[in-house]
Amino acid sequence: MKDNSAAPTHHNPRISIVIPARNEARNLEVILPMLPLVHQVILVDGASVDGTADVARRVLPKIEVIHQTRRGKGNALACGFAAATGDIIVMFDADGSADSAEIPAFIAALTAGADVAKGSRFRPGGGSHDITRFRGLGNHCLNLLTNILLRTRYTDLCYGYNAFWRDILPYLDLPDVTLKQRSDGRMIWGDGFEIETILTCRMAAAGLIVTEVASFEKLRIHGVSNLNAVSDGLRVLKTILDEHRRARRAGPARSIERTRVPAIRSVPAVHLTLVSNPAEEAA
Repeated sequence: MKDNSAAPTHHNPRISIVIPARNEARNLEVILPMLPLVHQVILVDGASVDGTADVARRVLPKIEVIHQTRRGKGNALACGFAAATGDIIVMFDADGSADSAEIPAFIAALTAGADVAKGSRFRPGGGSHDITRFRGLGNHCLNLLTNILLRTRYTDLCYGYNAFWRDILPYLDLPDVTLKQRSDGRMIWGDGFEIETILTCRMAAAGLIVTEVASFEKLRIHGVSNLNAVSDGLRVLKTILDEHRRARRAGPARSIERTRVPAIRSVPAVHLTLVSNPAEEAA
């Protein structure tokens, strides 16, 4: 993978792609060869038993495989964020639902001035092969509640395809990855599927510049999703209410100290090269 460490961080940012995965070996065989050539690809393995880590290393030899410290997608992402060394972090699901060809659009939004590029299935040009009418209605209602409480204008609350500058991580205040799993088996708040809603709410509470990017969600390639429309919907509702109370306690957003060059909206889009043969690239 290319190392852009000598390049200006804003005009030619180093990109880290973080992929949380648990038993996604068959899907990784498909998606990893389609990723662009970037500074760093991190696979966060969640105690897989299907050879997920071995397959990832075989398909993309330079991939960095780490193991999450607790359980849950939120913890996996937090571990990946902590290991990222790029200027930009891209959140990328391992099930094949995210289109790697959209990554340049996310990077372009960030280099044009955004702190966060948030994927949206409901922007013109976006869509989904996976979301049902019931889930779509639930997402719309939860999205509307979030916009009212946080005074935002999001079009897609519960979507995990996002990218952001690494220097905003302190404002997200995610659970410490070094904490041990609770003895009673319960997950630490923020370790589960609520993570995407937490990120969306905290980005708004911190006063970050968020640009939505039209994205098309594809069907999972292999396997079955762990999502449950009812229980996870209730968890998202709890997250919205908790985050609203948290934002009110915190008061007005503090000023943001960025370590990168200030945004210039006229910066042209970043062009990424696709890796057609990962094994050859690693040679």
